[in-house]
Amino acid sequence: GAAYELIRDHVFMTIPLFVLMGDFLSRSGAAADLYNLINKGLKGVAGRLGVATVTGNAAFAAVTGTSIASAAAFTRIAWPEMKKAGYNHSFALGSIAGSACLGMLIPPSVLLIVWGIITEDSIGKLFVAGVIPGILLAILFASYNFIKASMDPSIAPEPDKVGNVSKLTKTEYYSGFSIIALIFLVLGGIWGGIFTATEAAGMGAIASFIIALFKGMRLKGVVESIIDAGKTSAPIMILLITAGMYSRFLSLSDINTIIIDAISSVGMNEFSVLLMMVLIWLVLGMLLDSISIILLTVPLFIHLVPDVNPYAFAIFGILAIEAGLLTPPFGLIVYTVKGVLTGSNDDVSLGTIFKGSIPYWIMMLIIMSLVYLFPELASWPTKFV
Repeated sequence: GAAYELIRDHVFMTIPLFVLMGDFLSRSGAAADLYNLINKGLKGVAGRLGVATVTGNAAFAAVTGTSIASAAAFTRIAWPEMKKAGYNHSFALGSIAGSACLGMLIPPSVLLIVWGIITEDSIGKLFVAGVIPGILLAILFASYNFIKASMDPSIAPEPDKVGNVSKLTKTEYYSGFSIIALIFLVLGGIWGGIFTATEAAGMGAIASFIIALFKGMRLKGVVESIIDAGKTSAPIMILLITAGMYSRFLSLSDINTIIIDAISSVGMNEFSVLLMMVLIWLVLGMLLDSISIILLTVPLFIHLVPDVNPYAFAIFGILAIEAGLLTPPFGLIVYTVKGVLTGSNDDVSLGTIFKGSIPYWIMMLIIMSLVYLFPELASWPTKFV
């Protein structure tokens, strides 16, 4: 009965609906069209495929909400183009793995929904809190690609020289721009107070279904997308039920008070407590998926820093957890990219992908530090929701 009550809340609808939205767009080929649109639009920019991957991933993140899905989709979309153009493997795959992390920061993010469910913070406000740090991170990633390619053109040759000069078709234009319109619909609706997060998820799913039909998706594809979304969402729901029980056990056993007393008796200040959290998140990020990490740690951690703005703390935490997904030797996103490559018979070593993704890992820690130093980056936009 308790489990049923726990997931009967309409907030839980946001997860399958946002996952379905991303499934429709990637399966119908609209995501690939968006990538082509950005890529062709950046003609003449140094390292343009890398910059297009970051920009495309940021936009795709705004409709899928999971970094593992973004990593898998963009390895299929961007890697063949980069390989054909003769990009340095480490640089190319690092940009795919690194920018996939934007998936969890740029709303709608499944992680932010899970965080909001656990801490009982407003999911709409959490979404809006991720926007500025997410955009800053995307700008940092794109600038890094551009500067590195400008300094050493041999790692990122201009693709037009390879003969990839096909013009964009009308359909590619329409479907690429329709995703951008969809992002404005979902985020603008939440930001403007027109929709709640749940309603925005419903509108997004309907709009992406229309885009998929326009792209020529047939009944078989629609059914496959719905089944896929179910397969992705069901384990998350089971995790959320167990997390609900876990947090109840924590409050019944009063373990929070014991841990808080232990930390205050050691005399740790706020900074050292946050540093300890980041280290725990980075280590767990190498071993577990992000949702499990949130479910395990957040019910305890939120009581350790009562004076920190809850929305800034959420973004800070998610940046640390996402950085964990790139941390050698077990970064899950890197393994996802490697898995897709193995499936397409491309033999690139894990070390090569890790080497390329380290600069992105460092940039994520930089933005995380900025959110710690200037919590307004995350908390200021929440005043408007």
